[in-house]
Amino acid sequence: MKLSHIEHIGIAVKDLHASIKFYEEVLGLECYAIEEVKDQKVKTAFFMLGGTKIELLESTDPEGPIGKFIEKKGEGVHHLAFAVEGIENALATLKEKGVQLVDQQPRKGAEGLDIAFLHPKSTGGVLTELCENKNKS
Repeated sequence: MKLSHIEHIGIAVKDLHASIKFYEEVLGLECYAIEEVKDQKVKTAFFMLGGTKIELLESTDPEGPIGKFIEKKGEGVHHLAFAVEGIENALATLKEKGVQLVDQQPRKGAEGLDIAFLHPKSTGGVLTELCENKNKS
């Protein structure tokens, strides 16, 4: 398994539009995409900073993963995502090494990426996401 770069940093927020305003008006970044991922019960907003994206995540359902995260821990960094080629093989390799997987198989995430999460119990307390862009040119 070879990671190529940090794909994005996911940040849980209560109010997506207020957070977008902060990132744009205070930090000077530009939101280039807003997308709802219905099966994950989340609405996302993306910013690019250098070669890394920042993903803001607002829950669309208090019982969704982001809603539960905010209820338990409050707003803040939710996950760290790495780009990988061959996500299925990466998951198999990690499982062989004893890493606890949240997702046994990749699923579709925002921006059309194939994604899978690794459990924080196996990653030093950091929810870790693997991402693969199978549509890149």
